[in-house]
Amino acid sequence: MKDSRRSIISWALYDWANSAFATTVMAAFFSIFFSSYWSLNQDSGLTTFWLGIANSVESLIVAVLAPMLGAVADCGGYRKKFLVFFSFLGALLTGCLGMVHAGGWIAAMFIYVIACVGFAGANIFYDALLPVVASEKKVDFVSALGYSLGYIGGGLLFLVNVLMYLFPGVFGLSTTDSGVQAVKASFIMVALWWIVFTLPLIFFVKDDAGKSSVKVSKAVAEGFADVARTFRSLRKLKMTALFLVAFWCYIDGVDTIIRMAVDYGTALGFPSESLIVALLITQFVAFPAALAYNSFGKKIGHKKAILVAIGGYALVSAIGFFMTNVVQFYILACIIGLFQGGIQALSRSYFTRFVPSGHEAQFFGFYNMLGKFAAIIGPALMGIVTLVSGSHRAGILSLIILFAAGGILLYKVDEERGIRETKEFAELSE
Repeated sequence: MKDSRRSIISWALYDWANSAFATTVMAAFFSIFFSSYWSLNQDSGLTTFWLGIANSVESLIVAVLAPMLGAVADCGGYRKKFLVFFSFLGALLTGCLGMVHAGGWIAAMFIYVIACVGFAGANIFYDALLPVVASEKKVDFVSALGYSLGYIGGGLLFLVNVLMYLFPGVFGLSTTDSGVQAVKASFIMVALWWIVFTLPLIFFVKDDAGKSSVKVSKAVAEGFADVARTFRSLRKLKMTALFLVAFWCYIDGVDTIIRMAVDYGTALGFPSESLIVALLITQFVAFPAALAYNSFGKKIGHKKAILVAIGGYALVSAIGFFMTNVVQFYILACIIGLFQGGIQALSRSYFTRFVPSGHEAQFFGFYNMLGKFAAIIGPALMGIVTLVSGSHRAGILSLIILFAAGGILLYKVDEERGIRETKEFAELSE
């Protein structure tokens, strides 16, 4: 039932669950561990290159799978089942990271890529359930609530993990291994956290697709056919297509900064403790900012609010180029926190305006596919520019191109025309 308090909270708690992976693993400890433990004595430029390649490979896998999985979920009513499968896959592989020994960078990259596939794959179906739990009137608030709970939940566990890393003796961990045992324990904690807080969604959110009786084999066949139809339908849904391309560009830069910020700080010689503090700042600034940005979007309009956030991220890239000390890194963390939740939450809820009724998972599959195809380009671009130029600063500055392209294309999106096209398409599809 839409707008049920229990289903909304249960849905939003999934963000609380999986954000622990995004924060502790993707944004922090994997990058630190990959540079200092798994890829021992490697050149920092080469490390950045391989980290970018790992993120790009994961994004490519999800990008290829996303539209087909979304279409299958819509025609088969398997959205929640797919979410659970990918969530548990991601959690299991996250726990396995804690078992990789020093120098095992190939194994670490492989496990990390599959864990990220689980994380991103589950998000396709999580996003697709948003219109199921929230009406058009509440969708913006519910989307922002999810991101807000994600920041505070991921931030709380990350805080515990940071304390374990800084003060291992207090937690009964080794004090002589430079935090290795603490980081490995953190990976296992993230896996358990992810599973436990996915349970409310499993029990209290109903997937009302109404087609659960369709067999998986038939759903797969229909899903592939739907993918082809969606490509064709985007010719009629011109504003939907334009928004998706704009999203493709600017979310690329956002995801790249999230994934590569710690590696960039490491390359500039900042201590691990300072990088971790910066990530904590981002998390706890982003928590209230995500909700506040929803109100900001209502005041000036969602498209304008997204454009402001894009400008904020372009500023982050420019400041990052000139950054020389830890204090400036903390300032960047605050700026990122102000805009990160806002641009993600508003983009997701804004896109619901351009999704035909009954095709939610299918179109959110494309939404995530383009986001992932963009994330193939961003980390690889930053890694290649860094490797070729020999400058990490040039790498982060290159992201401004993506923000500029996304902002220009988003500016051209006509919301009223997009809503009209979407309704006409839904009526013809009935």
